[in-house]
Amino acid sequence: MSKSPEQEHPIKAFGWAARDSSGVLSPFQFSRRATGDEDVKFKVLYCGVCHSDLHCVKNEWGISNYPLLPGHEVAGEVTEVGSKVTKFKVGDRVGVGCIVGGCHSCENCNNDLENYCPQSVQTYNSIHFDGTMTYGGYSDIMVAHQRYIVRMPENMPLDAGAPLLCAGITVYSPLKYYGLCNPGMHLGVVGLGGLGHVAVKFGKAFGMKVTVISTSPNKKQEAIERLGADAFLVSVDQEQMQAATGTMDGIIDTVSAEHALAPLIGLVKTHGKIVCVGAPEIPPQLPVFPLLMGRKMVGGSLIGGMKETQEMIDFAAKHGITADIEVIPMDYINTAMDRLVKADVKYRFVIDIANSLTQA
Repeated sequence: MSKSPEQEHPIKAFGWAARDSSGVLSPFQFSRRATGDEDVKFKVLYCGVCHSDLHCVKNEWGISNYPLLPGHEVAGEVTEVGSKVTKFKVGDRVGVGCIVGGCHSCENCNNDLENYCPQSVQTYNSIHFDGTMTYGGYSDIMVAHQRYIVRMPENMPLDAGAPLLCAGITVYSPLKYYGLCNPGMHLGVVGLGGLGHVAVKFGKAFGMKVTVISTSPNKKQEAIERLGADAFLVSVDQEQMQAATGTMDGIIDTVSAEHALAPLIGLVKTHGKIVCVGAPEIPPQLPVFPLLMGRKMVGGSLIGGMKETQEMIDFAAKHGITADIEVIPMDYINTAMDRLVKADVKYRFVIDIANSLTQA
């Protein structure tokens, strides 16, 4: 007979979890494993609310296992380290992103691409190697192997830095891999949400010209005056789109809603690249002829490996890049999820775990 979440491990833990596809979260008693030789245990101080959390609590991808405790933008302070931990000590400021495990022996793991390991273990809603379910950062404590712990620089605020552990690396990694990070290049950013607003900041830090591409004309002032974009393109305005034809070196498409790729392909130059990092429920159609006519590329990317994630957070700290956030208490999470559905946040909710997660 299987044990309850509260009895699986020796360390008592507390958080908020969804019990079914209604997606409603409520207080949840569970347990964490004891700190192993290469484990780091830390007190969770802040946790970002990713759009993936919303998809998962409502089982919109059809892969959810309940009870489901979300959160993969987690920041806190180390309280215990295992005997073989060499990278961290008690009191260090740390974070955990989307993954907490891998095989450590495949080609991907050997090349610092743990995110593409066939046996990668997700921070929540995943089965760990010990056969138990993983639970995320909407909780008071976490335990993870040191390989999956990120050191948060001293000048990086933990609340506004936490979302970078997912949103930040999700845009940083493809910009680097696809060579869309050189000064003077012209980058298009589709969508001005949790991912898009961070992509604008990284693009500007790389020294690029950045154009935000959006269906919402009312976001123009925000994009240019607050986030520092150079230009704004309304994607449903045919005249604007026509005028921008063939002007961009690359586009990073952050939109998770259904939308057409054909207009975006027209915006990039010969050899231009469109990188999709959003995950629409309905896959977009891919028109091949426009790709042939300019030797253009449509690619994808999924977060980044741990070495690159540390590189990203260090780069962000150096250039003063943080997420624009709205800090909320734990008991506001269901309202926050409702607002997230309506895109009513600029641009990331972050739960103040330390000051609001309390057991009744």
